[in-house]
Amino acid sequence: RGPGTRGAEGLLREGGLGDGVHAAAEPEAPEVFDKPYTGMQGESGGVVGMLEVIEADFARLEAETKSSEAAAQKEYDQFMEDSKIDKESKTKGVEHKTAKKQDQTQALTVKKQDLEGTQKELDAALAYYDKLKPSCVDAGVSYEDRVA
Repeated sequence: RGPGTRGAEGLLREGGLGDGVHAAAEPEAPEVFDKPYTGMQGESGGVVGMLEVIEADFARLEAETKSSEAAAQKEYDQFMEDSKIDKESKTKGVEHKTAKKQDQTQALTVKKQDLEGTQKELDAALAYYDKLKPSCVDAGVSYEDRVA
């Protein structure tokens, strides 16, 4: 209990707040009641009871809040740790994929150069074949004439 609560309880239990404050007169019973209205003071414990309820509610709320905050902090810390690990993993993945891309780009360049060279060789071979073809194909000359 806080010092303000203890002080207020003490004043109320001792019987009042001083000369300037007078106890309220008993309220008159409405006409519908058979006996005088005494209020609900006995059931609720009056102002002191209300202060005790407020204090208990505040203590419960404070405990729940601290518990909630601790759980939220723990969840946040776990999330940050998981995020850090995930980020490191993805960064390494990007580095690996970038290196692989460079290797494959270099291999593609080499293969294109090889293809160009091979295509030039093929073109030269086809040109030579076209040059030799007339002498190898039957031009209407018989075998005997060619041998002779």
